[in-house]
Amino acid sequence: MAESMQGLHRSHRCTEVSNTLIGTDVTVMGWVAKRRNLGGMVFVDLRDRSGLLQIVFDVNDIGEEGYEKAGTLRSEFVIAVTGTVEKRGGAVNENLATGDIEVRAKSLRILSEALTPPFPVEDGITTRDELRLQYRYLDLRRPELQKNIMMRSRITMLTRRFFEKEGFLEIETPMLCKSTPEGARDYLVPSRVHPGTFYALPQSPQIFKQLLMCSGYDRYFQIARCFRDEDLRADRQPEFTQIDMELSFVDVDDVIDVNERYLAFLFKEVLGVDVKLPIRRMTWQDAMDNYGSDKPDLRFDMKLRNVTDVVKNCGFGVFTNAIAAGGTVRGINAKGEGGMPRKKIDALTDMAKTYGAKGLAYMALQEDGSVKSSFTKFLTEEETQALIAAMDGQPGDLLLFAADKNTVVWAALGALRLEIAKQQGLIDKNEFCFVWITEFPQFEWSDEQGRFLAMHHPFTMPMEEDLPRLESDKANVRAKAYDIVLNGTEIGGGSVRIHQSDVQERMFEALGFTKERAEEQFGFLINAFRYGVPPHAGLAYGLDRLVMIMSGCDTIRDVIAFPKVKDASDLMTNAPDAVDEKQLEELCLAIDLPEKD
Repeated sequence: MAESMQGLHRSHRCTEVSNTLIGTDVTVMGWVAKRRNLGGMVFVDLRDRSGLLQIVFDVNDIGEEGYEKAGTLRSEFVIAVTGTVEKRGGAVNENLATGDIEVRAKSLRILSEALTPPFPVEDGITTRDELRLQYRYLDLRRPELQKNIMMRSRITMLTRRFFEKEGFLEIETPMLCKSTPEGARDYLVPSRVHPGTFYALPQSPQIFKQLLMCSGYDRYFQIARCFRDEDLRADRQPEFTQIDMELSFVDVDDVIDVNERYLAFLFKEVLGVDVKLPIRRMTWQDAMDNYGSDKPDLRFDMKLRNVTDVVKNCGFGVFTNAIAAGGTVRGINAKGEGGMPRKKIDALTDMAKTYGAKGLAYMALQEDGSVKSSFTKFLTEEETQALIAAMDGQPGDLLLFAADKNTVVWAALGALRLEIAKQQGLIDKNEFCFVWITEFPQFEWSDEQGRFLAMHHPFTMPMEEDLPRLESDKANVRAKAYDIVLNGTEIGGGSVRIHQSDVQERMFEALGFTKERAEEQFGFLINAFRYGVPPHAGLAYGLDRLVMIMSGCDTIRDVIAFPKVKDASDLMTNAPDAVDEKQLEELCLAIDLPEKD
């Protein structure tokens, strides 16, 4: 039978009890992690969010009735204990903050009983993710997850402190917005008051924070909830949190400066890590050419090498045909992997194919100076040696090559670079390596839509020297955009915005917007810009990704209290779910589901 809290007040969390309290009485409350009955004495590990504390129930102190009650305790019972802090009578547990003390109980209240949990509420469990997420409220009791969630809270608190000192105002922007279907799909919300119309949940506060700059608020930030109806992966969720900001009367260097100081402050306060400033900068083109990725992991080397000029006249058709079609030939040098078995090379080839490559060509440089290769029979000895020299090949190395259009070659070799580094153990998980990626392309070509799209959004300012190319040479227009990358993950990105109405009109035209369509979708923003808009720029961090890296987790699900799974469903609440027919009638909606096979 559960008892009440009447007249009882918690004096300390578990790990707030320390040596300084020996001899004093405390009242602690929490969950039973473990119970051991040794005959005449019951030992309980009490758990709360701070950690564990050992409680001793001795029949001589708590009496027969209290001792019998202690004997009924089971895992996850919620209890309240009043007792005296003492030095441990048994062995000291150096792994616990409270490992040299215990509380000798004088009274016990069972506040809530519990069923046997479907998995152990402890760290290091191998329970499948689906079961953990179904019982997320139990999973969240585990110390490693509680540590992550508490770190997330600390990061948001410190973020507010930093930006307040920097003169930023925290301003909330709407959650019910107008749909602007450029980019990812919107989550739509039907309106009951305006039948047949829909709100959209914000993919970001982009338009509203620009309007705040028009309104003279100068420096804005927000811990903002955002929503995107897109395919998921380890570092994505349908709803996520941004650390969002916008600044007036600034250019690229100003935004980078305040954010470098923010990152240095955050990592020092949370992890005790010194971030070396200024953070390295790298253009998008250099990142792609050297690492095959616009979010390069710089904790190890293994750069891509462009050998197009070396092999353009060779006898290997795979190379020459790709070059003739406007592509390139590039390679990576897997140092010391010349003895890699053919089976593993084939596995790397299969991996490259998933990124669009038709295959891989390889040269395994043997210690005796000979070469095992899939293609050197088509090359002269001079061409072979020139290619090895261009790759800085040494005996014992494995050279891997891809030939195709740049996007395919970059993607395939960039992924192989990471995979080989993992296999070789080249990645130091305790290192934090930042880099700014700058000068992104303004546009990217969409094969699906047959036109250029904005790589970021239609409000990103092109590099001033590239403005003359806006209509005639879209492929070579660079944006005043910047991403902050940490250990191969983009943790934030932003840009300088267009504040000149004539440039904005040209941008809409370049993206294929008619004046009518631009007015229909963004008329309120265009109109606001007619009343005086300052130069402005901004940036947004993915809070979930940032916490994931800082906490050493592999997925953002472990730093979000109640995450979704890959099909965007919630296994705990069974959302999304069907709704009452009356609700649909009020919204003037009828559901016409496709027939199942």
